Amino acid sequence: MRAAFYISLVSMMAFHAAQAQPSSGRQTLSGYVREVGSQEALMGVNVYVPGTTSGTTTNTYGFYSLTLPAQDSLRMAFSMVGYQTRFCTVALRRNSTLNVVLSPGQALAEVAVRANRTDETGNESAQMSRIDVPVAQIKKIPTLLGEKDVLKVLQLMPGVQKGSEGQTGIYVRGGGPDQNLIILDDAIVYNANHLFGFFSVFNGDALKSVELTKGGFPARFGGRLSSVIELNMKDGNREKLRGEGGIGLIASRLTLEGPLFKAKKDRSRPASFLVSSRRTYLDVLTAPLVAAGSNGDAKAGYYFYDLNAKINYDLTPRDKLFLSGYFGRDQFYSRDRFNGSTYENGLNWRNATGSFRWNHLFSGQLFANTSLTFSNYRFAITSDEELVGPTGERQTIALRYRSGIRDFSLKHDLDWYPSPSHSVRLGFQTTYHRFTPSALVVRDAQADDFRTEADHIDALESGLYVEDTWRPGSHWRFNGGIRLSQFVHRNVTYGRPEPRLSVVYVLQPGLSLKASYAQMNQYVHLLSNTGIGLPTDLWVPTTDRVRPQQSQQVAVGLAKDFTRTGSTNGVTLTVEGYYKRLANIISYREGASFLLIDDPSSAQKVPWEDNVTAGRGWSYGGEFLVQKKAGRFSGWAGYTLSWTQWQFAALNEGRPFFPRHDRRHDISLVGIYERSKRMTLSATWVYGTGQALTMPRANYTALLNRVTRPATFGYVIPSSFSNPFFESGRNVQDYGARNGFRAEPYHRFDVGVQFHKLKKRHERTWEVSVYNLYNRRNPFFYQLDTQTLARQSEQGQTSFTTETKLRRYSVFPVVPSVSYGFKF
Repeated sequence: MRAAFYISLVSMMAFHAAQAQPSSGRQTLSGYVREVGSQEALMGVNVYVPGTTSGTTTNTYGFYSLTLPAQDSLRMAFSMVGYQTRFCTVALRRNSTLNVVLSPGQALAEVAVRANRTDETGNESAQMSRIDVPVAQIKKIPTLLGEKDVLKVLQLMPGVQKGSEGQTGIYVRGGGPDQNLIILDDAIVYNANHLFGFFSVFNGDALKSVELTKGGFPARFGGRLSSVIELNMKDGNREKLRGEGGIGLIASRLTLEGPLFKAKKDRSRPASFLVSSRRTYLDVLTAPLVAAGSNGDAKAGYYFYDLNAKINYDLTPRDKLFLSGYFGRDQFYSRDRFNGSTYENGLNWRNATGSFRWNHLFSGQLFANTSLTFSNYRFAITSDEELVGPTGERQTIALRYRSGIRDFSLKHDLDWYPSPSHSVRLGFQTTYHRFTPSALVVRDAQADDFRTEADHIDALESGLYVEDTWRPGSHWRFNGGIRLSQFVHRNVTYGRPEPRLSVVYVLQPGLSLKASYAQMNQYVHLLSNTGIGLPTDLWVPTTDRVRPQQSQQVAVGLAKDFTRTGSTNGVTLTVEGYYKRLANIISYREGASFLLIDDPSSAQKVPWEDNVTAGRGWSYGGEFLVQKKAGRFSGWAGYTLSWTQWQFAALNEGRPFFPRHDRRHDISLVGIYERSKRMTLSATWVYGTGQALTMPRANYTALLNRVTRPATFGYVIPSSFSNPFFESGRNVQDYGARNGFRAEPYHRFDVGVQFHKLKKRHERTWEVSVYNLYNRRNPFFYQLDTQTLARQSEQGQTSFTTETKLRRYSVFPVVPSVSYGFKF
């Protein structure tokens, strides 16, 4: 029924937009906005009639549409932060097309003549809780070992918490790392980590835009509870061959982009390509150290690589094709020999995504995009042992553990612009999931018939949505919509409505009040023992026993634009408060794990549903952000005050507790100063309340009874006590309340300087940066250490006592780095 309704609605809109003429006296102006020189499509460009409230913004593919009264001379403005505002005059007597190119740089002085300026920073748009960071700005911020990282920059935003020291884990408004929808060219990325979470899989040289949405989610997004991180790859330069690369301490990268056909031969069908690759050489750097430490008998190493590729082709003036993909892998390996036996171990995980997208322009008012996407995440542990017995006999033992998730998706979206006050989006998405929660097998020479893989779990997730952005006057902005989500797994089907609403009231130009409500459902879950987001974490589906997660979030805020007339480089201020409730969130039961190896020869599936428990959570707080995106001095200051609590009947005796990522205070200061065309200075300072951890209160040795009989003791037996009925037992740690220990505050100061050498056809950049400049020993983990101390009395007798201390371990002291970058 839903499909029939949607098909009928789409057919009616397409027929109306393609065949019918606009109402008398109104015509449609549409087109694309691109960057001069590269012809890269620009999203989020403000397109408006100066002096009026008539305006719109370009979509992801740079397309815009405005239906206005017919007139002989219409003056249009195109503006975007970081680009020169452009004015164009067009005769709008009939439906017309106007394609525009913008130049990077400061705004032109001509901008000062316009009156009643429209919103250029998004503070008056119907969307709230959304942050976009220019990729050019990301590349100037100092980071660990000089590796520019998109996710670590997002961690510097209010409302976003990081995991452990140096990790790229994202925790948004009290949500876990699995509650973030990470999209790369419409394809979902399930594990965005390299090097056990210290770097992300996203190469900044291949990215065009990065947007983070924390609340007030438009109806087109679904499937996660806490945030949407939308990343788009560059289309590739259509004018000439360009290259960009860099050499750092642990990795190097190279990006090439350019046209596929020369413009002189085929102007009507331009096409371009982009290829970007990156690889670390940690395995090469550490190989001599490993060999020297083991007399050449051992080998060990680690490396990662990733590859981004994209091709786009204008099939006709109304049809555009995009083909893009990402491929990445992390590999850890070790090999050792001892007494004739050989031990080989490995750990690897890999991501692959693919997107095929087709844009079709039905008319100047109706834009359509159809996407076919693929996503595959796999994780594997391998262990091979060739053992040599006392008499020379050999035995081979092999262990394989695998887990992963694979998706095939179909997505169709329509953008309809019936009038300047209405912008309608609707569409659907369906995803075929295949989960491999765990596959474990142990083989030896006598048993080669063990099963090597557990059964797959298949599921189908779908969503149908419609949303409308409405501007009834000069003061009100509305974005309302509803999403109908559905999940089918074996003999159970879930269907949930997800209403969304955002409201903005413009108090005066540049000052607005905002409020939003969003309900979200999540049908895939991440099981984690660490809460860090390591590759060993397990993706599992909603079942008849594990219900979908759900969230409801309300937010209110104030947005102020301090942009001066005649400038697009001013300061913006946003203050927001939010309250979010989480239902049916899941966690491992006490002592549970996804590895079941008591009887590995059976190769049975792990009963993960028996090992999890469901609970609820809530998070609330306030966020403050002052941001300047462009200009000689740019950056932002952010502050978050928040509380997050979880409650599970089977954990912490049913009492609420703070999850690990709860942080009361979080501060980030980021500054970038373009001292000259040859030098750029940058610095960041961050502060955060310590993480909530579960720590033992006491450490003691449990005595084991050698005889089977009841025994009760009203006193403590010392560890040195000798009794034939008892023997020394194992070390036991006594834990208190769950996450009842608060770690020390986290803070650090990073600085960097870039030296640019500009030539006519190329650019060279040397960067020197220091991570954690004042050498703050931030806690990475804590551990109880027990030492035995010997004391000698005056009579010469020796007594032994134990002393237990809580020790803090840090991983990153002050870390200097240097890197070299080039463009041509």
